[in-house]
This record gives sequence, structure tokens and C-alpha cells, in this order.
Amino acid sequence: MKRIILFVMTNLAVVVVLGIVANLFGFNRYLNASGLNLSALLGFALVMGFGGAIISLLISKPMAKWTAGVRVIDTPQNADEAWIVETVRKLSETAGIGMPEVGIFDGAPNAFATGAFKNSALVAVSTGLLTGMTHEEIEAVIGHEVSHIANGDMVTMTLIQGVMNTFVVFLSRVIGYAIDSFLRKGDDRSSGPGIGYFVSTVVLDIVLGFAAAMVVAWFSRQREFRADAGAAKLMNRKQPMINALARLGGMTPGELPKSMSAMGIAGGIGRLFSTHPPIEERIAALKGA
Repeated sequence: MKRIILFVMTNLAVVVVLGIVANLFGFNRYLNASGLNLSALLGFALVMGFGGAIISLLISKPMAKWTAGVRVIDTPQNADEAWIVETVRKLSETAGIGMPEVGIFDGAPNAFATGAFKNSALVAVSTGLLTGMTHEEIEAVIGHEVSHIANGDMVTMTLIQGVMNTFVVFLSRVIGYAIDSFLRKGDDRSSGPGIGYFVSTVVLDIVLGFAAAMVVAWFSRQREFRADAGAAKLMNRKQPMINALARLGGMTPGELPKSMSAMGIAGGIGRLFSTHPPIEERIAALKGA
């Protein structure tokens, strides 16, 4: 979950910055006296949508290191670190990808993989995971993360996020313009859009952004099933991954950083925004594969 949350939050921040820059330098010239220039708006939406997603992807590894406090293992300091590095090396060779950087971060049971390219990624595991699982279970979790890299999941999520961003930017401005036109029926529009356009665009960016987040989360959940199956394939057996999932189900999950705590939504609606399926569904899918 940490991998996707970091990506989505970074993407949101980058899109906001791009929007401010576009306004300051007048790049958003899709509004004129005669109305909306849909071709110009589509170009603007594509630049905003994919620009934010691609920049987020390119800086995903350093951002993950910084926000999670990852200590990269350049030279193993003990037997446990040597085992982790060797396990990542073995699974990466089996998966046919380059050796990722390997890191450890303090915290409750968790692990993530990130990076823009398959052959220069990062795999990080928490201290809570290392102390709370057997070596076989940890290997399965690492296999899951290596599978994410081998499957190109970060690139896939970037493309999906870019498409969603583009739809949000395009639709919010088209609908906002329609609302503003209705509110200012008969008024002189030569002075540009009214307050109705700006207010409705901001509101629609938020509302449609939530809808887009649900779509991105749905795709993320499907890729978790695939990564579970990938870990089982790398280890040539399902049971270690099943055991690791069962163990995770009985552990206390790590808290989100304070800046993200508001994203913790309980109940049925919260599941729509979840980047991971329930543990029991993941175990059932593995057993049925």
C-alpha cells in the first residue's frame, strides 16, 4: 500500500504545481472570447495528466527513500542483511530483472517496491516484517515485491493515473464552462470566464479526482492478485505466500504518516479506495489458482 499511496500523493502534488505554473505563464489558453477551444483544452489536459503521472514515477524512488526513511544496504552489516540481499538477488534473477537496490526501514510489518525502471528499482522491507515472520514468509513477501517490478506495475499504474488525470482536467473544465455559461446567460463574456467557472472547476477537480482514485485503486487491487501469484511462481510453491498473507492478516498494520491519516476511510466506502484486496480474498485466489 505504501508504494501506491506515495505515488498518488506525489502525483497530486505535481499536478497542482503544474497547474499553478500553467496559470502563471498563461499556458492554459483554451478559453477565449468565442468559448472553449476543445482541441487546446485536450492538449492542456494531456500535458497536465500525463506530466504529473510521469514526473511522479521518475521521482518515486528517491521520494520513497525519503518519506519512509529507507536505509539502503550497500554493504551488509550482519547475517540478516546479507540474507535479505541474497534473497532479493536470487528472486530477481529468477524473474529476469536487474538487481534492485535493497533497503530496510523502521516500522510495523510492511514492504514495498518502487522505481521507474525494471532494472533499477528499489525493494524495501520494514523491521517489523523482519522480526514478525519466518525466513520463508519474508522470502514470499520479497517475491511479491519483485513480481511487481517484473510485471512493470509502476509503469502500468502511471499510465492509468495519467489517463484518469486527463479525464479529470478535461471534464472539470468543460462542465465548469457549461455551468458558468448557464449562470451568466445573456452577459458579456468578452472579459473571460466568471466566478462560476473557477468555483465549479475546483469542486469538480475534487469530486472527479475521488472518482478517478477509485478507478486507480481498482486496478491496483487486481495487480496485487497477480503479484501474489508471481511470488508463488518464483518460489515454485503457493504455501509460503499463503502463510505470509495469513501472518499479515494477524498483525497490526502500520500507521499512515500524519499527512495521510485522513485517507484512512472505514466501512464499505473505504474499500472502494483501498489499493489492496482483503487478505482472505487474496488467500482464496491463491488457493484457487
